Amino acid sequence: MNPVEIEEAVSDLARQPFDPVEFPFQFLAAFDNPETTIKRLRSGSTNQSDIPGGVLQRNNIHIATCDVGAVDETLKALRDSPKTASAKAKFILVTDGEAFQAEDLNGGGAVACTYAEFPDHFGFFLPLAGITTVKEIRESSFDVKATGRLNRLYIQLLKENPDWAKVERQHDLNHFMARLIFCFFAEDTDIFLSEGLFTKTVEQMSAGDAASTHTVIGEIFRAMDTKPADRDAAGLPRYAVKFPYVNGQLFSGSTEVPRFSKVARSYLMHIGSLNWRKINPDIFGSMIQAVTDEAERGSLGMHYTSVPNILKVLNPLFLDDLREKLEEAGDSPKKLLNLRKRMARIRVFDPACGSGNFLVIAYKEMRAIEAEINKRRGEPDRRSEIPLTNFRGIELRDFPAEIARLALIIAEYQSDVTYRGQKEAIAEFLPLGAENWITCGNALRLDWLSICPPTGTGVKVTSDDLFQTPLDQAEIDFENEGGETYVCGNPPYKGRNKKGDSEREETESTFGNYFGSFASLDYVANWFIKAAEYGKKTEASVAFVATNSICQGEQVALLWPAVYSNGMEIDFAYSSFKWANLASDKAGVTVVIVGLSKGSRGVKRLYEGGEVRQVNAIGPYLIPGSTVIVRKSEKPINALPPMFLGNMAKDGGNLIFSLEEGRRLLGVGVPARLVRKFYGSEELIHSKPRAALWIDDVDLPEAGRFPDVVEKLESVRAFRSQSSAPSTQAHSKTPHRFVQISAGGGDVAVVVPRVSSENREYLPVDLMRGGPVIGDKCYALYDAPLWVMSLVASRLHRTWIATVCSRLRTDFSYGNKLGWNTFPLPKLTEQNKADLTRCAEHILLAREAHFPATIADLYDPEEMPDDLRRAHEANDEVLERVYIGRRFRNDTERLEKLFELYTKMTGAKAVA
Repeated sequence: MNPVEIEEAVSDLARQPFDPVEFPFQFLAAFDNPETTIKRLRSGSTNQSDIPGGVLQRNNIHIATCDVGAVDETLKALRDSPKTASAKAKFILVTDGEAFQAEDLNGGGAVACTYAEFPDHFGFFLPLAGITTVKEIRESSFDVKATGRLNRLYIQLLKENPDWAKVERQHDLNHFMARLIFCFFAEDTDIFLSEGLFTKTVEQMSAGDAASTHTVIGEIFRAMDTKPADRDAAGLPRYAVKFPYVNGQLFSGSTEVPRFSKVARSYLMHIGSLNWRKINPDIFGSMIQAVTDEAERGSLGMHYTSVPNILKVLNPLFLDDLREKLEEAGDSPKKLLNLRKRMARIRVFDPACGSGNFLVIAYKEMRAIEAEINKRRGEPDRRSEIPLTNFRGIELRDFPAEIARLALIIAEYQSDVTYRGQKEAIAEFLPLGAENWITCGNALRLDWLSICPPTGTGVKVTSDDLFQTPLDQAEIDFENEGGETYVCGNPPYKGRNKKGDSEREETESTFGNYFGSFASLDYVANWFIKAAEYGKKTEASVAFVATNSICQGEQVALLWPAVYSNGMEIDFAYSSFKWANLASDKAGVTVVIVGLSKGSRGVKRLYEGGEVRQVNAIGPYLIPGSTVIVRKSEKPINALPPMFLGNMAKDGGNLIFSLEEGRRLLGVGVPARLVRKFYGSEELIHSKPRAALWIDDVDLPEAGRFPDVVEKLESVRAFRSQSSAPSTQAHSKTPHRFVQISAGGGDVAVVVPRVSSENREYLPVDLMRGGPVIGDKCYALYDAPLWVMSLVASRLHRTWIATVCSRLRTDFSYGNKLGWNTFPLPKLTEQNKADLTRCAEHILLAREAHFPATIADLYDPEEMPDDLRRAHEANDEVLERVYIGRRFRNDTERLEKLFELYTKMTGAKAVA
């Protein structure tokens, strides 16, 4: 269940008659506990409560109901219960059907309210459903509730108005929803000068059977598009005349309204009964955009990007500087005035703005700074000089673009109420301005200079229509020529394998002026190039959230030289972290934040693990001190033995098979040299080898004596001949051979998987004897000295691979040309090699002591045996002393040394 569904379930529970026996189980069911869990608790088999009538779910919650008036003492009993502590309950909860109290035992606060009000606090309990990522969603009951109600209305209207569900009418219904949102907000915040005016009017003037609901709403909308001077001639019904002229063209154009059934009308009334004063535009916009997207409705309430994460972009980009200047200004009227004038000319531009989160947060934070300036200057009631039109965006879809405008309008009104008072806010709110400053279009196909130009030249007001079908160009002149521009946002990620034809075409077009092939770049890379080109012409500074893959592996060598060629350099960066967004399609996304500016701005800021480090340079791998780019090398630069990709079968599952099948073939006389153990990455990590046929040309006559072998080879021949790839078809003539055979070979191999989990402290690597077949999911060093295993198994090598090689989601994607061949290694003495050989032996012996534990078992970060850990630490100490005569303090120091050495070994030059 998502937060919207949970809120609805909790609200339904509160409306039912209170049943003290059933309430604990009903409450747990509302938070998505499966029936089997409820059944076991009800039977007592898993209920460990020591409170009469209590229900205790281990690691979750201890619930009790009680007699009226006994809530306080029962809550104390739960708090003091030994079972509460031993079962590690996160929450305690007590209700008597009239009062409701709960506590978060992990320091997360408490709830005390009437029983009827407890659904308003459902977000407090979302950790019970495993939803803990975004604090703002847990605390914003209203936004989740409103999203759910609007979603139900939207779906119902689609059912009742199938013609509105057509593609050509989708904008009309989305526009209708934007109008409703404004009306609900306006009637609860005194903008309509009468509380509940819209909802009450619809309820009183439309028939109970809902037959005239659409007509009443349409007339109200028409009134809000009619200027006061034109109202007498407009023939408005008396009930509609009460509504003010809104302008902004929110209500312009067609006033057609979808027809309502009784059910849809009841949904509308329910939505109107909510307290829209509580709307939070920086949350609400992100969630409401999912209402109109069928593919996203399953994640309703889970698309919100947290304010702390947005501020990781905005603070170092420009907000921190504004706050520092405010601190420096103190109470100096002149300095404060200059800062206020500067802020009035700042433009914030999000070229992938969605529903406007980044713009809304930037606006609200700037208004807070401006309010402090006005307070210090003795002008607390002064009207804001920060125009909404300075907060520009591009959004591909029309509804989020409209919601972005609406969110900014609401943010402006709420800021006016907070800093100037309700009376002044209302007096200046209507009529709305009519400028079009959020552009609906494809950011990669639009000229950003036409949307957010550095001056006002050439951009004129050509329309009075804010909420019409948005145009593909901004239409508002700037009165702030010479101001600063900051480009920010969270552009769409889309890895190279998920790009469609249009996205591949856009990448080709965006990088058309640069030499090389850029097809393997993630989609987000396009925004970096567009921003770099824009910054070159406008002096703008830039900060984007992006998948960390653009700062790893081959993408670095493709993207960053192009960025630097525009005169941009990395001004600040956040190293990899998980992006706090609950949407299922964003789950587990590891991102970086990269800030760019033109030319040198002195000290750079690198944010790592909650700390900021000031450095003289930040490279594209987001390491301090070096802007060198590591490029693939066909041969080792470090005098190391060559590492080869394993063997690729393309056999339809016939040359590689289970170990049991291999034993069966040996049992019917097939020679052992033709049936060998096979290791891919899974087989190595989990110590479960399979078997493979390995038939050299000279062995083919002998292999042909065995019918079982012949049958497998014929199956291989058939599989390859039916392939759509000509290269694979060609290999149907030699079905006994793997399609791609490793250039290396030997009886002993040091083997490392191509893909492995980032959770392990060391790369999985093993020593294989007896000439096994190594699959193409691994790399191998054949007949290499044992000390090379010490290198692969080291913390140093893991750190290098994690930085310069690509990632598959969050897992390491090892590369021999980019990782092994480029690994910076000082010249080793014979004594160094002997010491490292001994270290590798100790690692193997420590593993052997825990047989039959697998690499997966042994390198589980929570379960790694002490003796194996000591063996690795000794290995790290021996190797790192070769580099600097002591252990490195941390991975940052390791990388600084590795890049310094790489630069010396290759003569590589910085790209900036």
